[in-house]
Amino acid sequence: MAGGAQIVKMRDPAILPKAIKNERERQGTRDAHIRDGAALTRFLRWCSEELVKGGQDELSAATKLREFREATGVLKDISFRTISATGPHGALCHYSVNEETNRAIQDGDLYLVDSGGQYLDGTTDVTRVVAVGEPSGEMRKRYTQVLKGHIALATARFPDGTAGGSLDVLARQYLWADGVDYAHGTGHGVGSYLAVHEGPQRIGMSAGVQAGTGEPLRAGMILSNEPGYYKEGAFGIRIENLVLVREAAIDGAKGDYLEFENLTWAPLEPKLIEPSLLSPAETAWVNHYHAQVLDIVGSLLSGDDKAWLEIMCQPIG
Repeated sequence: MAGGAQIVKMRDPAILPKAIKNERERQGTRDAHIRDGAALTRFLRWCSEELVKGGQDELSAATKLREFREATGVLKDISFRTISATGPHGALCHYSVNEETNRAIQDGDLYLVDSGGQYLDGTTDVTRVVAVGEPSGEMRKRYTQVLKGHIALATARFPDGTAGGSLDVLARQYLWADGVDYAHGTGHGVGSYLAVHEGPQRIGMSAGVQAGTGEPLRAGMILSNEPGYYKEGAFGIRIENLVLVREAAIDGAKGDYLEFENLTWAPLEPKLIEPSLLSPAETAWVNHYHAQVLDIVGSLLSGDDKAWLEIMCQPIG
């Protein structure tokens, strides 16, 4: 430059401190997820009763979900445009419904809904799949394979400094073993009443392909855990919870290790789980997760909502 200054391109020094949440932010996101989980559970109960009757479509379902979140009285906005996708639209992993593409939700569909809310104390992002009527054996198999990958990542323990890209295979392994995959990242960073896609951390195929996957994970970072499966022209499956990176207490560990704390509380779809494909440890994880959902979210529910959740959270296997 004319003045003799030299421009040095470096990463914004605020990015990493923003990604590593302080204790107030960590507790805030826990609180936001419990509140949001109750709203989502009420919506899932509505889906279980109304979708099979007919008369609902992708837009009407997305509107209903927003109503449940608004009923909390503290929703500031949805955290991104809701992916409300039924049948073949579910196979489009980043589908965005509009008046022209809006599809009626029909008996036999898998209805995929990826959504979230912005609250002063935290940002949520969660995906659930609803089986409208009775699912096929193929749907159950693929959902369970995705669930197995979700569990493998959720229960991972890894040395401090491990990059997100090193964990990606955990979520894909059961699909890869069957010759299939999904064409999106497994996890993205999430802000605290900020961007629902916040870096620098990411869980994906490799640092060379997807920026952020080479970033070392640090305690306090929030990421999504969202493996999926998509059959073109037929259906889509994604199971997404948010997780918080925390220190892991391991007796005799040589060095510092990390693990994930689950943040998202909402029931899975029992009709899509094939228990025979789960190991005893995976079955125990599902049962423990559902017991936690019933305890944590159930405390905010009553009447028919609470009764429905009790049924959804019954032990499997």
